[in-house]
Amino acid sequence: MTTALSAWAVQAVGELPTLKTIVLTQNKDFNLEVRLGKHALWLIYHWPNGIKSTFSTFYSAVGELIQNEMRHEKGKTFFTLSSAEATYQVEIIQPSTEEPLLRWTTTLISKVPLLIPFSPKDIINFTSDWQPLATGQVYTHQVGNRSGILFYGLNKPATGSVFYFQNLSSLNTYFEDTETAGSDLVGGNWPEIGFSLPSTGTQPLTPNQPYIISDAIVSFSTDTLKTDRDVCEHYLTQLAKIYPAIKKEEPSYHNWLDIVNKGLTGLANHSGCWTFADGHHYLNAYVSDYDTPSEIMVQLAVLLPLIEYKEWSGDKSNEMIEKLKAGLPAFYKKDMGTIVRWLPKLEKQLDHSEEQKKPNVMDSWYLYHPLMNLARLAKKGDNDAMDLLMKSIDFAINVAKTFDYQWPVFYQMETLKVIKAETAEGEGGELDVPGSYADLMLKMWEISKERKYLTEAKRAVKKLEGLGFSSFYQANNTAYGAVALLKLFKETNDQKYLKMSYVSLAGIFNNVQLWEMNYGLGKNFSTFFSVFPLKDAPYTAAYEEQEVYSALNEYLMEAQGVDILPAVRLLIAEFIKYIPSRLQAYYPPLLPKEMLSEEPRTGEIDPNLWVAIEDLQDGREPSGQVGQEVYGAGVAFGIVPRQYFKLNADLTVFIGYPVESCKKKGSSAEFKIGGDERLSCNVVIEVNSQNNYNFTATTASGERLEIVAANRKQAFKVYGNQRFVFRWSKSK
Repeated sequence: MTTALSAWAVQAVGELPTLKTIVLTQNKDFNLEVRLGKHALWLIYHWPNGIKSTFSTFYSAVGELIQNEMRHEKGKTFFTLSSAEATYQVEIIQPSTEEPLLRWTTTLISKVPLLIPFSPKDIINFTSDWQPLATGQVYTHQVGNRSGILFYGLNKPATGSVFYFQNLSSLNTYFEDTETAGSDLVGGNWPEIGFSLPSTGTQPLTPNQPYIISDAIVSFSTDTLKTDRDVCEHYLTQLAKIYPAIKKEEPSYHNWLDIVNKGLTGLANHSGCWTFADGHHYLNAYVSDYDTPSEIMVQLAVLLPLIEYKEWSGDKSNEMIEKLKAGLPAFYKKDMGTIVRWLPKLEKQLDHSEEQKKPNVMDSWYLYHPLMNLARLAKKGDNDAMDLLMKSIDFAINVAKTFDYQWPVFYQMETLKVIKAETAEGEGGELDVPGSYADLMLKMWEISKERKYLTEAKRAVKKLEGLGFSSFYQANNTAYGAVALLKLFKETNDQKYLKMSYVSLAGIFNNVQLWEMNYGLGKNFSTFFSVFPLKDAPYTAAYEEQEVYSALNEYLMEAQGVDILPAVRLLIAEFIKYIPSRLQAYYPPLLPKEMLSEEPRTGEIDPNLWVAIEDLQDGREPSGQVGQEVYGAGVAFGIVPRQYFKLNADLTVFIGYPVESCKKKGSSAEFKIGGDERLSCNVVIEVNSQNNYNFTATTASGERLEIVAANRKQAFKVYGNQRFVFRWSKSK
């Protein structure tokens, strides 16, 4: 069978074997050469078995390239090349034993107002005799605005795998000037895969303006990946391997103590957040959405973070908490023996406009998520929550058994008749629900010590085996599934469950955006390390981001004393580090009004209300198109208890990395933080009085850390996976 090729690839296949080597790098990890073709500067990686992976650092469509300069400098090689339309500057960081990564950055300087109507993919793999390799397995690639990642295997013949990362942050000037976007650029159809520039349309490049058009990092591995677990664990390891090499900005600091107070006031006093029914107050899902009945998920999604914040702050009472608790029993239907999604008293308001907007129609994850939160309340000693949980749990188990632990999208609650079986044809239902169901069952096991719940958890997670990246359906449920699998490992000491937790985590980190979208409206907010709520969602969402953040914090706490994959510790800590910097952008008062949608799909947007909008869109689209989500109000209440530590009545410190332990004694506190020793986070000191303090900070070994003033705050840097001691005293 002859491999189908584009005209561009035909030319590359014809010329590559004939080109002369102009640079050669050989060490125990790398056999790499550089060759100059008529239209591209090629990097060629030679595998031990003779297979070749070739990378085009750019593509020039016009004329023949001329090499103007080549020089070597401190482990780097620089090329300047020219063609009829532009000058190209290519910087190649030569792989070394210490950092066996292939890296290059290409800058284009056009000679004329230049349009680029076509750009080919930049990777082709060849056999030992320079024939295009007919088969390869693409494990994952960029979808929408997610990371510019392509991860593929060379299995026939057994060769290895390639992890390719295109740092799209570097291309923002190109995106801005050409009015293009960074979505769906890394992928392709075998054998032509990799990255291609978006077509420019009618907006040309400005002459003499430098544009980075490629900023790539590639890691190679000869490991044989046989199972989905192998692939996902390798994905995490390779992502963590290249992560320190990604050019990125450090997260900025925002005072969440101030944001949480504004959020509490807005949520409590804004009439658009509340509905009154049957003698109780209920939160709307979206601001001023009075048409949709109240949902139990919404009440609990805000109630749990509110309780966490109350416990952190030391407040003795909170009227809003009592309001929300009082309304929960009304969601229970005695004739069905379970809580339901919609408040029964208001079911008649459902307009039947969507499959789930009908009485007693359940979206599969919507049953288990509220029960998980009721279990959390029950573990805190809430008797009413325990009562609702115990009255509903048999129904929840019956649903699981009826569907054989493979849940559809929608079903009818009285009959358990499937209404919608699959998310899309051939893709199955909500594939990550076995994980969230297992999380619920393990909470029941912790509460009751009845072994049937542990058995149920084990039965459910069997359905996750073999799914790989496709086990990701909804980000927060996938994250809680990872926690459940880690707990199962701790209960059973069966390594299978630990490995399966890595599969869930790989699904999470495969759906993040490791680049800054600094073009169009995207210049108003940070996107680095955003997580998308669904595998095909075009936007990020406040509620799901906050829940993933909470779940990954829980994963690290459960992992204390467990020998988990180092890549997992690095990636979770870095995700957590960027959350406080990013999530403030969901609050309308911090956004320019022109960025907000004028016609949200649900309810209204109050630009002065400190309640998060649901969606941050691509920089080419206004945000808040879905609405201002009241159930996302828990964002601030979740961040403060995890990142801020009260040391006395005046003094609080913010720590960017997850904190594994905090020991206070007198006027000092010792912290153990997570993360990787090569990377760092900031500690910011908040003083909420007019008192003056003196501060010192030292590592556990006594090395003094420099405390500097920045943005009217005092702060210092700490590296991951270490202990440090912070001391304070009042100035006289």
